[in-house]
Amino acid sequence: MNSSLNPVELIGFLGNGDLRSDHFYQAMVNAVEVGILAVNTSGMIILANRAVREGFGAFQGVHLNDVLPELWPKVAQRLLGTSRNNAEISVHGIESNFLVRVSPMLLDQEQVGAVCVFVESTELEDMAKQMEFFQELTRELDTIIDSSSDGLWICDADANVVRINPASERINNVQAKDVVGRNMRDLVNQRVFDRSATLEVLRTRSRVNLLQSREGKKLITIATPVFDSAGRITRIVVSERDITEIDDLQRELEDQEAIKDQFRNQMLEMQQEQQLENQQIIAKSPAMLKALRQALKVSKVESTVLILGPSGVGKGLFADLIHKNSERADKPLIKINCGAIPESLIESELFGYDKGAFTGAQTGGKPGYFELADGGILFLDEIAELPLPSQVKLLRFMEDGTIMRLGSTRPREVKVRILAATHRNLEQMVEEGKFRLDLYYRLKVIPIHVPSLKERKECLLPLILHYIEWYAKKHKTRKRLSRAACDTLLGYPFPGNVRELMNLCERLVVMTETEVISLQDLPADVAKGDAAGDAVPAQWPETMTLPQVIESTERALLAQAVEAHGSQADIAQALGVSQPTIARKLKRYGLTA
Repeated sequence: MNSSLNPVELIGFLGNGDLRSDHFYQAMVNAVEVGILAVNTSGMIILANRAVREGFGAFQGVHLNDVLPELWPKVAQRLLGTSRNNAEISVHGIESNFLVRVSPMLLDQEQVGAVCVFVESTELEDMAKQMEFFQELTRELDTIIDSSSDGLWICDADANVVRINPASERINNVQAKDVVGRNMRDLVNQRVFDRSATLEVLRTRSRVNLLQSREGKKLITIATPVFDSAGRITRIVVSERDITEIDDLQRELEDQEAIKDQFRNQMLEMQQEQQLENQQIIAKSPAMLKALRQALKVSKVESTVLILGPSGVGKGLFADLIHKNSERADKPLIKINCGAIPESLIESELFGYDKGAFTGAQTGGKPGYFELADGGILFLDEIAELPLPSQVKLLRFMEDGTIMRLGSTRPREVKVRILAATHRNLEQMVEEGKFRLDLYYRLKVIPIHVPSLKERKECLLPLILHYIEWYAKKHKTRKRLSRAACDTLLGYPFPGNVRELMNLCERLVVMTETEVISLQDLPADVAKGDAAGDAVPAQWPETMTLPQVIESTERALLAQAVEAHGSQADIAQALGVSQPTIARKLKRYGLTA
């Protein structure tokens, strides 16, 4: 028997008049918000609380079929004993629909009537909808947690595992049934895990990040506490991410980046070589290639460049190369040979002058080369020949970007990039007081050394063949070198470097009578090897024996090599012998390197 119905059963029995406390129990059932109605075995209503009376007009002493005919058949089945189970039926009230639960009313195992409990169906629908909403929300949360690629652990305030998702099972190689309900302290003590972010959160009461190694994997673990309104920890949510693949991917990306850089460098070198070919620059030796690559690289910036090298190596060609590949290519390149301008005029030529600056000055004044090169590049060749007063004005321009004309008191701002060149030793000139130290360091921001022909032997044959062909086309003729003439030219030191080589090639093309340039067509000093600094004289005294000639020649060659190369290793490499051999011979002839 349902204990909640005992008072109603008692009231039903009292409806027959056995007790006089009907008013007390009537007041009690009226206080219940749901409708309650009881009938005796005849179907007469013996109890109806306020909710039933107001909702259906059912009163005590009225037959149930008269007020609720749709409910009466169900109640009659219980009264006749054909059905002892509870039944539910929908009925229509005055303002709403109700779901009625009909139950038999028993006393001492004898059925004395039936009780009907009315519940408004809208309340049930709202409750059902809320239940459905919460169930759907729970399913969504479960789906999100289980589908996450990151591992998730949820622990309570005592570090007991409440839940883990499939990703955590896969990452940690565990099953949920083996860890859910267990305490993280026990799992750490049993070496299931080496460290626990959950325990760190409980210790610090703050978010914790850990980097862990587990089962050959690298994991990053983030544990976050969840607090209630009172500031107590109620849950710890731990997310895990396997970064092993990320590390592998990072290494792969680094390898690919290295390969890409290698390809980029190769393409840049090919592009630079193409640029050099387009400008007809012969560069086969490593030293010359290095210098040209430096020139191409600095052409993209605004830094000052100091081009160093012996006379005739083509320092002006490097200035042209830098200008052509710079952002100032569409602006002027003004070339000045500082040694070709008289000292008395060089300052006015460089910086200009105003009206009446000196006797013979133009009436309207004259801009200098700095102003003419505004926005472009000024190439100061033979910078070592610049007088000290002009060095001071050049230094001032390089410091503040302004110049001042002779006879003027107003500074002028010009945007000029400086390229300088010299064949002289500026450091030695600084020590001798012939060149300013501060200007030297201002100019030597990016030094580029242009090698001499002695330092670029690989370029010698291509240069000779190129200029023979070039001058032949220029003079509309056909010329070629004989093998003997070519070998002789390759053995000539060319102390004047590329400038001397070009002049010699033009002379041979113009002056030879036949198409083939033979040994007899070469100048006598070239054919005999009699050049400045050459070790072998054209003729030898008849009084000298062959051993004496060989010894004298060897000593002269070594002396020249010591002056040209300096170290024994470099001398040995240049002469094609071992370093001990060079050391022995230098000692024999009293030479030092």
